[in-house]
Amino acid sequence: METKYHSYDDLPTVMTVEDLMPILHIGRNSAYALVHSGKIKCVRIGKQIRIPRDALIAFLEDTH
Repeated sequence: METKYHSYDDLPTVMTVEDLMPILHIGRNSAYALVHSGKIKCVRIGKQIRIPRDALIAFLEDTH
């Protein structure tokens, strides 16, 4: 299976939790756990959760 993202620049500016799952190769529960714990910063718009690209990059850089 080939991923469609090859660099940070290829990532969408704003992602849903469902977009996050294949990027990190994790399941739905793990993705929501990262967001709800605050490890990945998100923006809530009503009941919807959106993850800015910069928040994902910050999370990935902090895990090294």
